[in-house]
Amino acid sequence: MSYSADPMPGSPGFHRHRGYEADLLDALEAMDGAKLRFSRRAVTSWPGIWLRAAEPEFDIVGGGITILDSRTRNAAGDTVVTFTSGHITFRQSLLVRAADVGRFSGYDQLDATVRIGALAGTTGEYRLLVLTGLAQPNGRLAKGVHVETPSGLVVADGSDRWMITASGSRSDLAGRTKLYNPSDNKPEIIYNTDVMQLLAMVLDGKIDAFARGEIGNRDASHDSGGRLAIGVLDPVKELGGFALDHENTELASCLSEKLDWLTDHRRIGYSEWRTDPDVFMKRATGQPNSTGSSPSL
Repeated sequence: MSYSADPMPGSPGFHRHRGYEADLLDALEAMDGAKLRFSRRAVTSWPGIWLRAAEPEFDIVGGGITILDSRTRNAAGDTVVTFTSGHITFRQSLLVRAADVGRFSGYDQLDATVRIGALAGTTGEYRLLVLTGLAQPNGRLAKGVHVETPSGLVVADGSDRWMITASGSRSDLAGRTKLYNPSDNKPEIIYNTDVMQLLAMVLDGKIDAFARGEIGNRDASHDSGGRLAIGVLDPVKELGGFALDHENTELASCLSEKLDWLTDHRRIGYSEWRTDPDVFMKRATGQPNSTGSSPSL
């Protein structure tokens, strides 16, 4: 969705924006009369990235962020962020070795023999915990869930004290490396902060699956040369958008209107962009699309 031309902080390409959202912003800048210009800055930490839109340093934050009401509020419960309308639709998924696809017919089929990799603080982690019964829909961890952290082992008592949602978790659970329930037949969750390491762990058989949004997992499957495949998809669809300060309603409205038009109200999405990376720029500049017709605004 959004990535750096060079992932190494401090490198010349670190702040060169690439991906689906980069091309959307380029198209917004090219729209006649939009008068929009974006200065791109890469960030190195994902947890709570959407809240940075409420800080003076940034006006808009992206990165494949699922739009959630809980992500509009800070730790104190104050509303500090608003989102544009969704510019993309996607679902969560499990990426597995292609030879093992038959083992993953549904999330309810996953048992204690399965080890799944996850990125803490993502929607992929939260939905995995809910879909496997390790957490309730509100994020409350099931009683008896064990969480290994740098500070030691934490055991959830089934109360609201132990929560993991797509918007965050208690500080006691920060840096978690493993989550499991020894008293229940549920999968073991293995955490890592490096996507490439998690992909390598799936290929090497150190874990059985990687829980992540289907866009990233489909790209990884394509890049694997047939060694990796999507095992199962979350039935719930999500909308991805850009985050802004909650008081910046005028800019949010402006961006939403133009994003709705560029994506034809999400009828043009990731698969269309992968087929034709210029699809948004063509709409922005009135060029004919793949059907030979020109868009009108």
